[in-house]
Amino acid sequence: MYSMWLSAEEQRVWRGYLAMVAELQGAMNRQLQRDCGLSLADYDVLVALSERGEQRMFELGEALSWEQSRLSHQLRRMRDRGLVTRHGATDDRRGATVALTDSGRAALRTAAPGHAALVRGVLFDRMPPERLEALSEVIDTVRERLRNSPV
Repeated sequence: MYSMWLSAEEQRVWRGYLAMVAELQGAMNRQLQRDCGLSLADYDVLVALSERGEQRMFELGEALSWEQSRLSHQLRRMRDRGLVTRHGATDDRRGATVALTDSGRAALRTAAPGHAALVRGVLFDRMPPERLEALSEVIDTVRERLRNSPV
């Protein structure tokens, strides 16, 4: 019979995964703050806009998997610092578009090398190719299951 609780091994792996994600996000946030005064959330928005160009707010929220209120607050803070612009209807988030400013592009160019070095150093360096492939397969499987899940 299926148990509603995780097995001891599943619990160990799950808790380890959660701890790793929290520690990695904390390290990335500290590195970005220290090196260029950006938060990890700032960086995520800058990367999404640099990869996809100007976007409607709802598209950016979907790309980041963020709720509308989080995105609105984040974009307001970034607008206040001159990193992004917002155009369009102020009362219709679907009609508003967001774009990088020149300052936003410059901030991303400054931040990216240190961020990439941190990620490479803690995740990819000395990772055997077969483990990297296994990790990639796990990530792809979980993401596919989430896309097909009703939640």
